[in-house]
Amino acid sequence: MEGSPDEDSFMNDRSQASTAVVLDTNVFVGAGFNPRSASAKIVDAVRKGQLRMIWNDATHREIERIMRQIPPLRAQGVSDLFRSEDRYDAPIHRERFVFIPDPDDRKFAALAQAAGATLVSNDDHLLNYRDRIDVPVLTPGGFWRRRHQSI
Repeated sequence: MEGSPDEDSFMNDRSQASTAVVLDTNVFVGAGFNPRSASAKIVDAVRKGQLRMIWNDATHREIERIMRQIPPLRAQGVSDLFRSEDRYDAPIHRERFVFIPDPDDRKFAALAQAAGATLVSNDDHLLNYRDRIDVPVLTPGGFWRRRHQSI
């Protein structure tokens, strides 16, 4: 699908930057519970500026809310990962993803598609419908393996 001029400029302005990803909330939870996991490696790569984590207000709110609800993860700060230059402010179209059973997951698919970013998730609701989403949808392990094969 063609993007709007704002959407196109979002990615073109950063074409020299590192790989753009949208991270589902479960990636942060996985990273918090297993610091040796692919999820933790991805979060660390975002923290180091090796990956660009694309976000919007809706994804930011959900990630922060879930992290605060899980006692062992409360102390693990993620606010620094939400860099203003990687914020996506153009419209996203959740209604294009009504085939995804969980309405809360649609915002991640819509954001990834709008921004032209890879969606990283462990959620079956997203993984089972990846063939209907116009961007790659990968598990953290699959993303990490693919990233290191291309380097």
